[in-house]
Amino acid sequence: MSSLPLGAIRVFDCVARLQNFTKAAEELNMTQSAVSYQIKLLEDFAGTPLFQRRARGVVLTPKGETIAPVIRRSLADIGDTFRDIREEQNSVLVVAVIHTFASNWLAPRITDFQDLHPELSVRFDISSRLLDYEAEGIDCGIRSGNGTWPGMTSHWLLSGGFTPLASPAYLERHGRPEKPADLLNYHLITPNDDWWPTWFRAAGVEGPLTMTKPGVDIDTQQIIGGLALSGGGVGLVSSAFFQDEIASGTLVRLFDIDASTGSNYYLVYSATKQLPNKVKLFRDWIIGGACTPA
Repeated sequence: MSSLPLGAIRVFDCVARLQNFTKAAEELNMTQSAVSYQIKLLEDFAGTPLFQRRARGVVLTPKGETIAPVIRRSLADIGDTFRDIREEQNSVLVVAVIHTFASNWLAPRITDFQDLHPELSVRFDISSRLLDYEAEGIDCGIRSGNGTWPGMTSHWLLSGGFTPLASPAYLERHGRPEKPADLLNYHLITPNDDWWPTWFRAAGVEGPLTMTKPGVDIDTQQIIGGLALSGGGVGLVSSAFFQDEIASGTLVRLFDIDASTGSNYYLVYSATKQLPNKVKLFRDWIIGGACTPA
């Protein structure tokens, strides 16, 4: 025999502890002949008897006495390692979340969740790509879309509606626009974004859009908002992510008009497997208190 019969290790440990094949078979839910076969495999591999058979049971041979504590420690170490892994899995909540939602909405609020559930730690997996949650160890996520993803349960969190914002400093230099069409003469941040034509149509500005000033192309709403805050132009962003700035006056809503592509923000998790308690706690927190429709 060239390889160690791993299945026989647990059987050996049980027989060594109980010193009886019949009792070991009962504990392991095996037949006595199956127990004897596993021990024979191990003895053949060792090249020496590991038990001495007696009328009312068995005792370890000197070689068996040598290996028994090693096996016991090894099995205990394996068990402890798996328990540690399971405990870590149960105590760490991994949330896949897009960048702006994480930085502008979730991060400022997550300490409230952790205060309620100090037994859990939270790790953000920042990504805008679609992830295989189970394969990548993701417990739940925040996605932008129409709320329907195969194999996923989704819960509405925030509107994806967007509106133009600018800083008071920018408006002081360039004046505040009187009507939506006036924005075509302002510095629009990411002017080639598909959101701009959508917003202008919602604001009643029809026909070809001719923007007269250069803009800066930026990928994320967080950076668009940051540039608008610094006075770099007019940013078209989801107002839900900048409520504090709007409330404090550091960013100004230019018009009471929100447009949407039909995409909103949802909490999602697998619909095909049992929901872990840590995800239930996060779901109840973010839906029940932290996120409620306006």
